[in-house]
Amino acid sequence: MTDTLFPAPEWPTVPVKGATAELPVRRVFCVGRNYADHAAEMGVEVDREAPFYFTKSALTILPSGQSYPYPPGTENFHYEMEFVVAIGKPAFRISKEQALDVVYGYAAGLDMTRRDLQLAARAKQRPWDLGKDVEGSSVIAAITRAADFGEVADQKITLSVDGETRQDAELSDLVWSVAELVADLSKFYHLEPGDLIYTGTPAGVGAVTPGARIVGTVDGLDPVELTVGEAE
Repeated sequence: MTDTLFPAPEWPTVPVKGATAELPVRRVFCVGRNYADHAAEMGVEVDREAPFYFTKSALTILPSGQSYPYPPGTENFHYEMEFVVAIGKPAFRISKEQALDVVYGYAAGLDMTRRDLQLAARAKQRPWDLGKDVEGSSVIAAITRAADFGEVADQKITLSVDGETRQDAELSDLVWSVAELVADLSKFYHLEPGDLIYTGTPAGVGAVTPGARIVGTVDGLDPVELTVGEAE
């Protein structure tokens, strides 16, 4: 065993529905502007030539059902409901036709965002890291195996804040399908088991304040839940 200067962080894992073993998270990829209505509400257009991505540390993973403090440095903390894809087999330069063969399962997730910092960076053509790579911001529910979930089609994806529906769409609204995203990412990365892909958010994003309870659902998956705590 390697001797380290200080204790290494505990690596995040995600429960798998119906299993005792959990999926260790390797990397977190996020897809930008993958619902046309959300791109429009953000004042931008969908790039239909190719999907685009940003990444977040795996250490931003937060299990569903927890309370997490309102983050520092922002006055405009937004929810984004997402359909999450978990990779289960190595993949490099695979075709769209092969892509679903490497998917282990799916989960409901939240990409919590310091929107003011993201937009300030975007205006200056700078990276989005301060807005997106936020501690505790990659909230995720238990993974459902792909075979149990079935075909990704017109399942509803919704989000409510304190019982009020804020996002309501269907997975068929995705600009880039799961197979297209996996195949495209495999052109640039050696995808490995434990990689997660947050596939984008529908229209209806908005700010939350301390005390807010967020519940996100995708038909056929366990819901994802988060309570926004007081700022530290």
